[in-house]
Amino acid sequence: MYLLIQKIPMKVPVAYIPKCPFCGEPIEPPKEVPSARILEFPRNVCKNCGAVYVYDATGHNLGAAYVEALVFACDDDWDLAWQLLPEEDYLEGRIEHYDGVTHKVIQGNFYQERYIRGVLLFIKLQEDIQEVTNEGVKKKISSLTYSSTPKRSPRFSKKLVEELVKENNLEELVNLAKEDTRVVTALQRLLYSGDEQLRWRAIKALGEVSKVIVKFKPSIVTKFLRNIIYARSDSAASSWGAIGATAEIISNNPEIYKNFIPPFVSFLIDQDSRKEVLWGIGRVAERGRPDLVKKIIPALYKLVTDEDPSIRGHAAWCLGIFKEKPAKPLLEDLLEDQHVIQIFIDGDLKKKTISELARRAIHQIKDA
Repeated sequence: MYLLIQKIPMKVPVAYIPKCPFCGEPIEPPKEVPSARILEFPRNVCKNCGAVYVYDATGHNLGAAYVEALVFACDDDWDLAWQLLPEEDYLEGRIEHYDGVTHKVIQGNFYQERYIRGVLLFIKLQEDIQEVTNEGVKKKISSLTYSSTPKRSPRFSKKLVEELVKENNLEELVNLAKEDTRVVTALQRLLYSGDEQLRWRAIKALGEVSKVIVKFKPSIVTKFLRNIIYARSDSAASSWGAIGATAEIISNNPEIYKNFIPPFVSFLIDQDSRKEVLWGIGRVAERGRPDLVKKIIPALYKLVTDEDPSIRGHAAWCLGIFKEKPAKPLLEDLLEDQHVIQIFIDGDLKKKTISELARRAIHQIKDA
């Protein structure tokens, strides 16, 4: 018995270079914005007609992307942007199924084993308005860089990253990150380790590594922070070391990621995250930017008397970093507190009594 099998050719997705929906000319890839906000999209300008476009890689933030495209088209003039009317003052366009990796539009949902859901949103101002904003927009675009291909190294392995973290070999981790950006993902995996020392060393490593990667591939670090913020907003999501990692990245790159501080600090209301948030607040202040987190100081006065030893110990440590002289009586009340907690200070996870942390804080205040 013979079985007749008909060979059906595999349908290969058609991929083509995107063209401006207004003038029909090919467009260049979106450029990355290094000074990231919670939501900030890669963008560019059509060289032929001046239309502005932004790239939403997920296709889930189109409202925010639309606003950002409109404001950027107005040369970041929010007042002008809100005065404009669609159809009358500007036109809108959209390209779906855009793949930011290859800079191609894909006919279908999958390409090169990846699900493609990116969207390019376009805004084209009327000529009289564009004449006013065009020069500023082009100047801003010229200062941005194209997204680079993720770096890969034959040396990279998850096992190697874990070994370097266990050894606390930050220098070699940073060198490896320069060769391979997957180091960030490997370190993120360690944030869920049951080994608390390993977890905190991974947090420290992420801060150091982020300073390097943000120089040539900022979107990797920004995406990492966004994912933590979004995941933590879901009460069902477990943060483990993610909150601490967020703080360490911000403290190492304060000017770039200071806009992530408000949502980060908001996690202080969550009992499970409170210790790491307090540690993060202290780290940002300790590294020379207390101005970014000073609004939280009043809460520290309450938390330093918290029934949880770990919370009051971290709060005491923070008050010392802020050199809060009015807090001295509260800290003196803790000098007999012999509860032992674990706290990541001076580069490693250490066991300290509340008394030791209070005494340390008092000395910092006296030396101020």
